[in-house]
Amino acid sequence: MDRELLEKRVKNILEQVRPYLQQDGGDVNFIELTDDMVVMVELTGACGSCPYSTMTLKNGIESVMKKSIPEIKSVEQVKDF
Repeated sequence: MDRELLEKRVKNILEQVRPYLQQDGGDVNFIELTDDMVVMVELTGACGSCPYSTMTLKNGIESVMKKSIPEIKSVEQVKDF
């Protein structure tokens, strides 16, 4: 699949899950799609500091992403060090 089209689909899915995150005071930003099909995102607002953010990321965003785009291997959070 065309990488540009794939990125567009990834961003579209993030737009679909964004309202659920915003209800709880958080948000998600697309950072990049790696060569090995890992979607890198940044969780911001309440999601950035929430102890449940890993569950949100894996059980929420990643499961929706992989169901819609089977080529995606995982969704990972970019961490600030």
